[in-house]
Amino acid sequence: MKTDTRLEALKNWINNSLNWKEISIEVASADASFRRYFRIGYNNKTYIAMDAPPDKEDILPFIDITNRLLATGVHAPQIIANSKERGFLILEDLGSTPYQDQLKDSANSLYADAMQALIKMQKADTAGLANYDDKLLTEEMQLMPEWFLEKHLEIKLTDEQKQIIKQCFNNLNKNILEQPKGFVHRDYHSRNLMVIDKNNPAIIDYQDAVYGSITYDLVSLLRDCYVYWPNTQVEHWALEYRDMAKQAGLLADIDDQTFIQWFDLMGLQRHIKVLGIFCRLWHRDGKEHYLNDLPLTLSYVLTVGAKHPEAQALVELFYSLDIPSKIGTVDIPQ
Repeated sequence: MKTDTRLEALKNWINNSLNWKEISIEVASADASFRRYFRIGYNNKTYIAMDAPPDKEDILPFIDITNRLLATGVHAPQIIANSKERGFLILEDLGSTPYQDQLKDSANSLYADAMQALIKMQKADTAGLANYDDKLLTEEMQLMPEWFLEKHLEIKLTDEQKQIIKQCFNNLNKNILEQPKGFVHRDYHSRNLMVIDKNNPAIIDYQDAVYGSITYDLVSLLRDCYVYWPNTQVEHWALEYRDMAKQAGLLADIDDQTFIQWFDLMGLQRHIKVLGIFCRLWHRDGKEHYLNDLPLTLSYVLTVGAKHPEAQALVELFYSLDIPSKIGTVDIPQ
């Protein structure tokens, strides 16, 4: 049986450097990166240990963003101890109840908490963060033709089809780059928000934060790749956030139609990207279960894209390539 050398090194660090001798340890979770998480029991309390192999993951951005978020008053995990050279962290245990498990029964109150936290988070210090600029937005969307169309579906795109895709990306970027900006978590959804008694929600997985469009995290939350709601409900929540952001000084007076257009087009960028990411997680990293979430993500692209001239040609291309029948879709109520 193969020895888990990283786990053994983690145990040794905890035992020797922290002098925690009597511990229990169990797997807490893994995410879409190379990071792993373990729940540590010590002295009648539990903690979360992050294992981030230094040759694959840098924990410094996580530490940096944690400190920025804590300064805003949102519930990010307190860092108890760290070994930057080994890639180990001991964190506050935020429990094991993600939003995804509770939304069915408490959506309104949970989303209200999440939007309040989002307002606080968007005021975080953004100095030195990467700019969510035209180059980065395009690089992310390019994962879709590379991994979703060509690798996963084995479609060889013609030059004309590539041009349709490129023009769609340019159209989306033009609108997105004109939107108000702030701190962007970049993965603010039901699996990265934990239900917790005090200062709900607890927020995780924010180390890739950037400076970008104010609608990005909102659409990640409300058009979640793992949970869906009727579109009228989503737009109602989105406009509730708009009013909160305006009151907090994050937004000027903006009409409903313009704000929903911002929200929709930002969501298209995210969902186009995610089609590629889910396929890359399977083909490159062997994480097959993300393929189960392709139909909902594709449905967002098709239904939202059909509403906006910026993306209609891409939607038509997807139908001409028979992609909905190859992947399947989810019927999203209006």
